[in-house]
Amino acid sequence: MAHAYDLVIRGGTLADGTGAPLREADVAIRDGLIVEVGTVAGTGAEEIDAKSRLVTPGFVDIHTHYDGQATWDARMQPSSWHGVTTAVMGNCGVGFAPVRPADHNRLIELMEGVEDIPGAALHEGLTWNWQSFPDYLDALAVRSFDMDICAQLPHGALRVFVMGERGANLEAATPDDIASMRALTAEAMRAGAIGFSTSRTLNHRTVKGDPTPSLRATEAELTGIAQGMRDAGSGVFEMISDFDTPDQETEFAMLRRLIDVSGAPMSISLGQAHSSPRGWRKLLDRIGAAARDGQPVRAQVAPRPIGTLYGLQSSLNPFSVHPAFRAIAHLSLAEKVAAFRDPAFVARLKTEAPAEQYAKLVKRLNDFTRIFPLGAEPEYEPPREKSLAHMAETSGRDVIDVAVECLLADEGHAFLFAPFSNYADYNLDACGEMMSDPHTIMGLGDGGAHVGLISDGSFPTYLLSHWGRDRAHGRFPVEQLVKKQTSDTARAVGLYDRGVVAAGYKADLNIIDFDRLALEVPVMAFDLPAGGKRLLQRARGYEATIVSGAVTYRNGEATDALPGRLVRGPQPVPQQ
Repeated sequence: MAHAYDLVIRGGTLADGTGAPLREADVAIRDGLIVEVGTVAGTGAEEIDAKSRLVTPGFVDIHTHYDGQATWDARMQPSSWHGVTTAVMGNCGVGFAPVRPADHNRLIELMEGVEDIPGAALHEGLTWNWQSFPDYLDALAVRSFDMDICAQLPHGALRVFVMGERGANLEAATPDDIASMRALTAEAMRAGAIGFSTSRTLNHRTVKGDPTPSLRATEAELTGIAQGMRDAGSGVFEMISDFDTPDQETEFAMLRRLIDVSGAPMSISLGQAHSSPRGWRKLLDRIGAAARDGQPVRAQVAPRPIGTLYGLQSSLNPFSVHPAFRAIAHLSLAEKVAAFRDPAFVARLKTEAPAEQYAKLVKRLNDFTRIFPLGAEPEYEPPREKSLAHMAETSGRDVIDVAVECLLADEGHAFLFAPFSNYADYNLDACGEMMSDPHTIMGLGDGGAHVGLISDGSFPTYLLSHWGRDRAHGRFPVEQLVKKQTSDTARAVGLYDRGVVAAGYKADLNIIDFDRLALEVPVMAFDLPAGGKRLLQRARGYEATIVSGAVTYRNGEATDALPGRLVRGPQPVPQQ
């Protein structure tokens, strides 16, 4: 019997990505595209009963760091466990192309320092069968994935490629340097880079502690790069900067000039600094004013606190720099657990002081007023009363005893959650306010990065479950949340062929049991090249994820299908 379609999804509750009200509809797919939405009469070679299930476009995550992983792995986990069907990598000015052979180690050190990806894993995993950025894209283009990927040209790599040691040492670019960067930027955009990214924050350093090469790039240098984007006629501009300084107005004025030069849409990282809890509003006001003047600029925001996971397996815990812990840091987890159960060891934690050189880090690691047990059912909006400091105060115990007890839970596999952004008021009201603003888009999940401390590739699941169902107040309609993670993010990077469930669009979809949708507790895996560790977090409730019409995940488990490919540059609106 001949079938009219390759796949038909029957009777689902459709959130089509446009923000339109939920409705019941069938979705028919043929040759990787959606061909009919509504009441589908014809049959499919495969049919999925989606009755009482939420059907959405595949999620588009515009802020990931799979630049290395994509060269050795076919599965962009953890993001693909969370309904992501397109990921944009190369954010924050870090990546691995263009590169000269002499600078391999330098780029690895930069990625390891900025994004906490083990250097040993990168040394073993990266093949380096490229030098130019087009070469890098060609190396990715022959590979298959469980999602589509897009690459951005990273400023750090570009600067070092052109300037060598001078670029790494933050020297000012010469006119010849700038001309080379302009030409290489245009070359990268024409070859299929989705955009360009840069970092101007002091928080981004190499593993040796050196600042990121792009930190002090002059306006002349950035203007040359912007001109390269205009020369090519494509690309988006992504950046992170320290806007919580007195120079915010000057810095933002420069960005506006860069937008005018490049003609490219720009996105800027935005979060609530705990040191200046209302400061984010000033930057968002500036973005709004620029947008009203016709400039395509938006803030990337997160749906929950940005914070680290402390644990005996993590890269950090509250006692990482204490002499007692440093003496056992190399031991296995079981041996660390045994040590923490020894009263004499705990006594040393209380009496011995870390070296003075660690004073700033100790202040952050031991801010027990902002450290919480993550729990077996991860809690990312914990009340102040669940902080370790409050637990110690109300129980009359030493806070170190409380911290040790929490670290020992689940035989040492438990995590403590330490928010450092978006949680100044011990709630997510600021996140809700940011997400409500018309000049923001969802981002900052950093899938593939910060693998020993952070597990935020799960943002899309949290966005939908917490803000659409679980939060006691301030929830958003589900159809709006889906739009935020699909058509809004897709269009922000020029991908007009996806993010909407309509005839002609790419057949990237999720089928979700919304009542069951939930995050599982993160686990530490040791599956990177060279046995490198990384935090992985799964989800429950995704009954199917579909990429280009092929089912890539069923009930959270990968199928054999790997339809994902490198996407070169912007994609037009489908012809109806």
